[in-house]
Amino acid sequence: MERLKYPLLMVHGMGFRDNRVIGYWGRIPKALEKCGAEVFFGGQDSNGSIEGNAAQLKKTIEAVLRQTGAEKVNIIAHSKGGLEARYLISTMGISTVTEPLCGVDMVASLTTISTPHNGSVTVDRLMDIVPQPLVKLGCGVTDLWFRILGDESPDTYSAVNSFKTNSADIFNIKNPDSPDVYYQSCAFAMKKPTSDIFMSWTWLAVNRFEGENDGLLAPRAAKWTNFKGTFYGSDGRGISHCDEVDMRRAAFSKKKDGAEADIDDITEFYLDIVRGLISKGF
Repeated sequence: MERLKYPLLMVHGMGFRDNRVIGYWGRIPKALEKCGAEVFFGGQDSNGSIEGNAAQLKKTIEAVLRQTGAEKVNIIAHSKGGLEARYLISTMGISTVTEPLCGVDMVASLTTISTPHNGSVTVDRLMDIVPQPLVKLGCGVTDLWFRILGDESPDTYSAVNSFKTNSADIFNIKNPDSPDVYYQSCAFAMKKPTSDIFMSWTWLAVNRFEGENDGLLAPRAAKWTNFKGTFYGSDGRGISHCDEVDMRRAAFSKKKDGAEADIDDITEFYLDIVRGLISKGF
């Protein structure tokens, strides 16, 4: 069986951090390890700024490369984690690091899963409606909570502002794709608000302003280089932002004949990603 050439770094999104007891990625890492992937985790803050979390990721990658002896890593990043990975690659000069890894390209590929590359129109509208002092107060309380949970430098206000469409436009100009890294992006969507009880109200809000979405992001927000399309589950409920990282720890439905374009189990989706990276020599 062919294996990934480089280790796989899985980078979580906002609001949750990698934990040994309750993992962000559910059954996905074990499924990938069974097919030969060497899996590591980003370990950055839950609610840190893009810049601060990217700096934490850089340290993690350096440690992974020293531990494994590999020259590069493949990154799969969910939600905001994809922006942090892009900043890491484009702005932090990730292609070069200090001794003993000087001159080594550290990232071979970046796969983003429902990352708000183009910003959220819904966040734009909400930031216009809600008074800024109230937004800052709520973000401050959230920072306190995540600091208690272990974040080094939570900055929820900065993170939320990075989701605005004008912030995304500026970010994209400042962080163009590196020609030395293979990029690909994916989007998902729920079929209805009852598809995921945890995301029903957020789905309704995003649907009001942007239409089809995964409970947080519309496909237009996640579309980036080598866009692989919008994916749905085979059981008619669709796939939510939580489902994308296996929050339910279960398959969506039993395998159906003739439903090749649909996903029965989110682990299948990630296995397909890894197979594709292997085929490209990563």
